[in-house]
Amino acid sequence: MLELLNTYYGGYLNLSFWGYVVAAVLMVQFTIMGVTLYLHRDQAHRGLDLHPVLRHIFRLWLWLSTGQGTGEWVAVHRKHHAKCETEDDPHSPKIYGLKKVLLEGAELYRAEATNEETFAKYSRGTPNDWLERNVYRKYTFGGIALMVLIDLFLFGVPGIIIIAVQMISMPLFAAGIINGVGHHSGYRNFECPDAATNIVPWGVFLGGEELHNNHHAFPSSSKFSVRSWEFDIGWLYIKVLSVFGLAKVRRVAPTPVFAEEPKPIDLETVRAVIVNRMHVLRDYSRRVTLPVLKAEAAQGDPSWRRALTRARKLLIREQSLLDDTARERLGALLDDSQALRTVHEFRERLQALWNGANVSNDRLLAQLRDWCARAEASGIRSLQELASVLRSYSMQPAAATA
Repeated sequence: MLELLNTYYGGYLNLSFWGYVVAAVLMVQFTIMGVTLYLHRDQAHRGLDLHPVLRHIFRLWLWLSTGQGTGEWVAVHRKHHAKCETEDDPHSPKIYGLKKVLLEGAELYRAEATNEETFAKYSRGTPNDWLERNVYRKYTFGGIALMVLIDLFLFGVPGIIIIAVQMISMPLFAAGIINGVGHHSGYRNFECPDAATNIVPWGVFLGGEELHNNHHAFPSSSKFSVRSWEFDIGWLYIKVLSVFGLAKVRRVAPTPVFAEEPKPIDLETVRAVIVNRMHVLRDYSRRVTLPVLKAEAAQGDPSWRRALTRARKLLIREQSLLDDTARERLGALLDDSQALRTVHEFRERLQALWNGANVSNDRLLAQLRDWCARAEASGIRSLQELASVLRSYSMQPAAATA
């Protein structure tokens, strides 16, 4: 009996200790790769086209390692974007609390995945072939059970630990850390209308999903890194796969293009400003709000400077994310500073360009021309300079690539 146990203890592969560690890490990383490349960038947002063979490989692996069907995952994720930070968001820490999303994120996902209305509305365009209907979606836990048998055969008794690592990884990393911490803590490149943050600037361990604020600012981009010092390992995978014809990039985040000199505002200018609205808003904070804040602080006493330092985030934060207390503090600050009130109002009017619904091109053109004219007549140098920058915005050539 002992001889038999020793023979099969290490499984068919009979690896060393570090061999089992490497196997577990690679299996978890391949699962993460399937989630970020296939479920997220290819299926949910259509920013990437994977080769059909690769899609089938990821579908099979994700069924084995997580029990997830493509349609359910995509439906829940699309609803998250459509209803972000509202009571209809399937897993917002702003609604449920960070602790619940971290510890019970998988339960929140499963509850929404069984919502037939969510599936019908948000899963359109995902695979609905015989395999999806009769295997992946029908036998949710069948894949996991099969994976358990495969792990035990390949790795023997240590396979039990590998199974546990696989089962814990996705609820912890995807459902917990990305959906939880990624809407609670970190830094923000862009003031998108939700609380998404970049957890760290180097998206390595979670397939690039750590760059969550960048993703929410540009959901359809197949590349999550935006700044030169950020790294998205998922984008590295895509570039490698592209060399072998296994992936095709459809969309990436826009990069602002400027004319050599400011030009008369036309519809191309309007389109360029709206397409690059996240960059425009970031530029506004950097070029207008913060310089005016600094100038105001230099003119006041120490208590006024401290008040302005504490209010920095209030002035650049997406207004819909401010709670009642923050709004009261911001209102009091703007009452005490005409310059800050002016730049705050100009920012709101600029945002109205892309927040308005069903506005004609002629109306948008008139609004941008009026905004620039008022900014140039404001007497505030930073506003005048930004108006000149906006006049230089141009559409990126169609043939340009990231």
